[in-house]
Amino acid sequence: MKTILASETMDIPEEVTVKVAAKVVTVEGPRGKLTRNFKHLNLDFQLQEGGRKLKVDAWFGTRRTMAAIRTAISHVQNLITGVTKGYRYKMRFVYAHFPINASITNANTAIEIRNFLGEKKVRKVDMLEGVTILRSEKVKDELILDGNDIELVSRSAALINQKCHVKNKDIRKFLDGIYVSDKGAINEEQ
Repeated sequence: MKTILASETMDIPEEVTVKVAAKVVTVEGPRGKLTRNFKHLNLDFQLQEGGRKLKVDAWFGTRRTMAAIRTAISHVQNLITGVTKGYRYKMRFVYAHFPINASITNANTAIEIRNFLGEKKVRKVDMLEGVTILRSEKVKDELILDGNDIELVSRSAALINQKCHVKNKDIRKFLDGIYVSDKGAINEEQ
């Protein structure tokens, strides 16, 4: 069954400007500028009320197209949060015996992980574009990843996590690694 017209609107905050050109949405705010391409979706994007509302339409949409409306709105909402507040992921070192040693290099855009399970191998992970990594001053063995794009920040955290997988051992017993402990928008009071 197809629905003739389904649409959803979202409000755009005052400090943010949104531009739509041929299904490419550009969001500009105090922290910078983010762009996302929606050309693969069969949706119409329109700015209303002088750029204060974004309307997403689906004409003659199937169930999958109808679901894509809410998904597109959520993606734009994430872009808006990114350019206003930014995203922060916190990661913790977990080890039983050999303490994991990490040093941040390349002007806070790369990390070198040493002594994982006592191995001599140095694991190097470069952060994706626009993501910075810091050691936490308050908490021991904690990393803080900051950036505007939620997808790049979360992928950088995943790359660090995947570099520290335990091989050829029972993962129920060997729980060593670097894991995400907290994620969300950057709060000003921190």
